[in-house]
Amino acid sequence: MRARRVLEICRMGVINYADALKLQEKLVLDRKAGIIPDTLLSLQHPPTYTLGKRRTDNNLLIPLSDLKKIGAQLHYTQRGGDITFHGPRQAILYPIIALREMGLGARLYVEKLERTMIELSSQYGVRASPGKSGETGVWVEDRKIGAIGHIVPCGIANKEVTSLKREAEVELPAEDVVQDRLVSCFVEIFGYDSTVWKGSDSLVGTI
Repeated sequence: MRARRVLEICRMGVINYADALKLQEKLVLDRKAGIIPDTLLSLQHPPTYTLGKRRTDNNLLIPLSDLKKIGAQLHYTQRGGDITFHGPRQAILYPIIALREMGLGARLYVEKLERTMIELSSQYGVRASPGKSGETGVWVEDRKIGAIGHIVPCGIANKEVTSLKREAEVELPAEDVVQDRLVSCFVEIFGYDSTVWKGSDSLVGTI
């Protein structure tokens, strides 16, 4: 009989990207050391663009000099993938989980992340699906609704980004309700037995 899997969920509200990254790095070390259980950060960022190791600045679509004018930040990161935009009203989840303990490889992990976003979309009547070969994330026809890392979607210039609000034919509930539903979809798809919800105050002193 397998051990019960518990997920600790932290509602963070709006948090600066650099602070969130620093927190994740700390939590990854704690998770590897067995100090904390699998953890999910649920949050939003102020307007922020991040570039992965490929440094695809050409997909930014806005001059660097104009970023400060619109109150946006640019961060260079060590992740893979193309450019990604993070901003208000965008539900963001950062999982810090032990994939090996769950028997998940990278591909299956990404598939489960895609299924999480597809499930949320379906709850609001939006038919979404995984991308075609070479297109990560979740799509509604040729419009990207959920990213696992991208502004020109996946660096594909003839594709556009969309949103749940734009695609849904029903009125959406409050943002925090939608975000909590996304968390619930994650919990279901990844097969957790129980959850522990915490606020950002529980992580005071770690960033």
